[in-house]
Amino acid sequence: MKTEDLNHIALHVSNLESSKKFYGDLLGLEKIPRPDFNFPGEWYRLGNSQELHLIAGRIDKVNSSTRGNHFALGVKSMDDTEKFLKERGLNHTPRQTRPDGAYQIYCEDPDGYWIEFCQNKLF
Repeated sequence: MKTEDLNHIALHVSNLESSKKFYGDLLGLEKIPRPDFNFPGEWYRLGNSQELHLIAGRIDKVNSSTRGNHFALGVKSMDDTEKFLKERGLNHTPRQTRPDGAYQIYCEDPDGYWIEFCQNKLF
């Protein structure tokens, strides 16, 4: 088997409206068409070809942390990302530098899923 890319991330959310506000309105992700499933949800574009699929109806506890289950979005500028999050009133961790030189900050969504914003080492 040869994989081509990461196709999508699916998050089971407890309150679809809160999640749509967070991912669509606050983070500004582009909403994309979703097939006509028999359950509610919302889809967003991540980068050029990846997607975020929100699936409504979660009742179980979320197990996510900055060092455990989370997903990471690559960004071009950590300075711009921090400014963007601050302007929207989104709390985030202080900037960290990984041992390889990449910058990281984390933000938590309404369900408790952690999202990493990562700027790779500049060459």
